[in-house]
Amino acid sequence: MTPDGRSSDPRSGAGAPRPTRPPITLRMKYAAIYAAYSAAWAILRKLPEHAALGALERIADVVWRREARGVRQLERNLARVRPDLGAGEIRVLSRAGMRSYFRYWCEAFRLPDLRADDIRSRVVTHGEDVFWKAFKAGHGVVVPLPHMGNWDFAGAWAAAVGAPVTSVAERLRPERLYDRFVAYRADLGIEILPATGGPDPMRILSDRLYAGGLVCLVSDRDLSARGVEVSFFGEPTRMPAGPAALALRTGATLLPVTLWYDGPQMHIRFHPVERPEGTRQGIRALTQQIADVFAEGIAEHPQDWHMLQRLWVADLDAGHRAALERTGPAR
Repeated sequence: MTPDGRSSDPRSGAGAPRPTRPPITLRMKYAAIYAAYSAAWAILRKLPEHAALGALERIADVVWRREARGVRQLERNLARVRPDLGAGEIRVLSRAGMRSYFRYWCEAFRLPDLRADDIRSRVVTHGEDVFWKAFKAGHGVVVPLPHMGNWDFAGAWAAAVGAPVTSVAERLRPERLYDRFVAYRADLGIEILPATGGPDPMRILSDRLYAGGLVCLVSDRDLSARGVEVSFFGEPTRMPAGPAALALRTGATLLPVTLWYDGPQMHIRFHPVERPEGTRQGIRALTQQIADVFAEGIAEHPQDWHMLQRLWVADLDAGHRAALERTGPAR
């Protein structure tokens, strides 16, 4: 969810001008997707929580056993995180990862039914005093997050404790589903800005920060020319420049977090980082610090890292790698 890191993950959605009418085959596909999500939304909200979680856990196991493309990529990613594990152990870890991923979905569908007290009771924080000190200073706080745990739940927690969130997300299709996700997040106290097709999100995010607001951005992947080159688990990849750029531009505090599950609760850890001098080199230095924080948290809780896409430059196809090499590292 960043102005610099694009994602087609259906867990993101934001507004943009409506495109031209797609062909009928694509409209049929969109209709099927919307119907499936709508059915899941309705069914999972009606089931008792243990039954809903159990149902999605069984679906996760089916997907894992079939070794779908996302599962195979997750295992390649986890092998970087835990190089000490053999292939069989990585398979066991990826099963736990898929169950965690589908738990995200179960919570996403059921989260609108939770009261603020329920949300607060299901979150355990670490270093929360650091967050409140920064937030109450009134200079704004930028919180980069990895694809861990449930970032929507983290945003809902922030709103429930008095710190409404502004974020950025890519457009989701079909549009009816996009509309539901945007409205769902707004009801939770999360303002979603469009990454494209609307006003410059960096300008609006800057305004929110100048006003002392909280900006949260999912920030562990940007394999585009805009991404900042970092070392992640000893290999090069790229991550969004947006969080560091916003912090340096506005004077806001940069406070990365990591998330993980422990039983029925989700944990949020706030990680203070050192603020470098300068802007261009400062963006690279801060983004590397964000990558280091993410690596620490992911290494401790790899089963809750939901990275089912290619992440490292070495995993990209030759054309994509060549394009990145032509642009050089972003600054």
